[in-house]
Amino acid sequence: MSSEWWRDAVVYEIYIRSFADSDGDGIGDLEGIRTHLDHLVGLGVDALWVTPFYPSPMADHGYDVADYTNIDPRFGDLAAFDRLLAEAHDRALRVIVDLVPNHTSSEHPWFREAVADPSSPMRARYIFRDGRDGGAAPPNNWTSVFGGPAWTRDEASGQWYLHLFDKGQPDLDWHNAEVHEEWRSILRFWLDRGVDGFRIDVAHALYKSATLEDEKVLATAEQAAAGNIGRPQVWDQPEVIDVFRDWRRLTDSYDGDRMMVGEVFLLDVDRVKRYVGDDRLHQAFNFTVFRTRWDAAALRATLERALDVFDPPTWVLSNHDLTRHVSRYGGGELGRRRGLAVTATLLALPGSPYLYQGEELGLEESEVPPDRRTDPTWFRSGGTVVGRDGCRTPMPWSASGAGHGFTTGEPWLPFGADATTQAVDNDPAVLQAYRALLALRRALRPELGTGVTWLESAADVLAFRREGGLVCVLNTAAEAVDVPLTGELLLATATGAAVSTSAVTVPAASTVWLRDR
Repeated sequence: MSSEWWRDAVVYEIYIRSFADSDGDGIGDLEGIRTHLDHLVGLGVDALWVTPFYPSPMADHGYDVADYTNIDPRFGDLAAFDRLLAEAHDRALRVIVDLVPNHTSSEHPWFREAVADPSSPMRARYIFRDGRDGGAAPPNNWTSVFGGPAWTRDEASGQWYLHLFDKGQPDLDWHNAEVHEEWRSILRFWLDRGVDGFRIDVAHALYKSATLEDEKVLATAEQAAAGNIGRPQVWDQPEVIDVFRDWRRLTDSYDGDRMMVGEVFLLDVDRVKRYVGDDRLHQAFNFTVFRTRWDAAALRATLERALDVFDPPTWVLSNHDLTRHVSRYGGGELGRRRGLAVTATLLALPGSPYLYQGEELGLEESEVPPDRRTDPTWFRSGGTVVGRDGCRTPMPWSASGAGHGFTTGEPWLPFGADATTQAVDNDPAVLQAYRALLALRRALRPELGTGVTWLESAADVLAFRREGGLVCVLNTAAEAVDVPLTGELLLATATGAAVSTSAVTVPAASTVWLRDR
């Protein structure tokens, strides 16, 4: 791929526990990914992002890291990682690995020493504070994203430690210089190994207000998990940008166009933009489409805003923390039809789409029975927050068999109800459409440029033209519409599309791509 490949790359997120299990323990692993790389090549993506595979007690399924430069035996070993990386590169696939710099596991050697010896320098790498009311109450009113207080008492010392997530995920203190130097070493370890980029977990949360003042507006567990409330004392502190400036200098010192994409889960895209630039992160996830309802005018406003703010944007419809978009758009065939239409619209725009495993099959959010749930948000909220298990159920590779080609053992989560109908070997219609969309996007990419011209259209229609002559039309109405545009019909996400001498017929809940005549 060209220099700055990340600017328009299609990236495929692999939630490692649920992608493919090679050893029959019911949990996906690195070897499972390696043996399914041809699926990604056939799909037409440019890169894969793999969620954490580091040693971990799995309080948050790998986002509680006990060793940042090794592999958990559940997922393989460093040799397995090297094989995956080499074979991905042989197929012209870039590899992005997940970094979790906000917190470690409570089983990390740093934290274990910090608890065992309060006089150890390791203590200063975390946020330990005396409590209120003679030490009986937490230092402030901050709440965890997973529900409940963001503080846990260390009984041996009587102090409290901060954890914005599970108590098994103590937050690092980024005011400490040793934390910065340790993280430079971690980045160098993986860059030296040849990775192409990093996805940075909760990139906006590394620094907390040094005064630890109370929050004026408390987030409920559901609000915190959804990221739909600002928390000025807890995240988006001004110092955090300098971390990524430092990391950008480091990544730029390597050849091969290495990149970083941040999970900056903020409501204000102008604040997210501050994290991105030539001297900081290459990209930040743009969650605005995820938050936008099925409505042409609302979608156009969201897309226009993102294109105005980011150069270029990322596009995210689903991931391992979000309800699958097929379900958000109504579920079943209606949800698949709408989801495919929005995906086709995003793929026609400048920028970098991030796809989530299984969306190319049209998978819905799964109903996971309470006795099979594993997400800490479910437990810490007392079952009031459903959690993320429903979007993390295993990938169905085969329509037959109890393990659906994912495993020969008992899967760590049950399969969704659509595992048989939407399995890869059934070659579902959504999968065929994704392949066609990605192949056409790749073929057209050299001539499209970066400009977008929005076209006047009816209330239920969104339409735009790219520099190279690609015209995209999305119809959110419940019936077909005739749009006064003409050209060569390149692709349609539903049957019934047609072009006359004066108009294009766009079926209900669908998108068409045209080439200007």
